[in-house]
Amino acid sequence: ISVSSTRVAEMVKLLENTFRMINIGLVNEVAMLCDRVGINVWEVIEAAATKPFGFMPFFPGPGLGGHCIPIDPFYLSWKTKQAGIEARFIELAGYINGNMPHFVVDKIQNALNDHAKALKGSHVHVLGVAYKREIDDVRESPALDIIHLLDKRGAKVTYSDPYVPHLRADGVVPAMSSVDPLAASAEADCVVIVTDHKSFDYGRILDAAKLIVDTRNALKGSSSEKIVRSEEHTSELQSRGLISYA
Repeated sequence: ISVSSTRVAEMVKLLENTFRMINIGLVNEVAMLCDRVGINVWEVIEAAATKPFGFMPFFPGPGLGGHCIPIDPFYLSWKTKQAGIEARFIELAGYINGNMPHFVVDKIQNALNDHAKALKGSHVHVLGVAYKREIDDVRESPALDIIHLLDKRGAKVTYSDPYVPHLRADGVVPAMSSVDPLAASAEADCVVIVTDHKSFDYGRILDAAKLIVDTRNALKGSSSEKIVRSEEHTSELQSRGLISYA
C-alpha cells in the first residue's frame, strides 16, 4: 500500500498497533469487571462477536508482549506530548494492560487460598513463556513479569515452553530451563497457562494437575472444578449475596 510520505507510513503503523493495544486494554478491563461479578468473559465476547457488523472481537490475556504493541503506542504518546496533546486513551490502556500480570498472580494466590494453600512456598508451574503461541520470542512477554511477581511472593516457579528451552537471568527472572510439562503439572500446586502453545497436551495436563489458572481460555469446553478462569467461584459470589438462582 502506497501512501504520500514516510511520515504517513509511520503513523499508519502506529495507528494499527495503538488500535490493537487500546482494544486489548478495553477487553482486559472488561475481563476484570467480569471477574468481580462472576461472569465468564469468554462467553460474553463470543456472543458479542455474533453481531455481523460493528464489533471486532479482542480477547483478554495475561498482558501484552512483543516489540510492537506494548511499545509503539508510547512513541506516539511521547510525540503527541511534544505537540502539547495528552494521549489519554493510550496512557489508560497502557496502565490496564501493564497491570494484567498482577491480576493473574492475584488469581493464582486466590485460587491457592481456596484450596487451603499459601502462595508462599507453593510450586507454581507456568505453561508457556513466549509472548504468543507458536513462537520463541520472549521480548516484553507477560510471563516474565508473572514469574518475577510469583518469585517475589515466595513461590517456587518452574516453566515449560517447547520453543524457549532456557531463560537467562536478567535481573527480573532467574536463570531457568524448560521442564517436562506433564511431570511438572502433576507435581505443582498450581499450573498457570500463560502462552497457549498448541503442542501442549491440555487433556493430559488437566488430568494430572491439581489446579489450573487458565489465562487464555485454552481449556475451553472443559468444566473441571480444577480450572480457574476469569470469573470468581459461583459459590463465593452466592455466599456474598451477589448472585442468586430462581
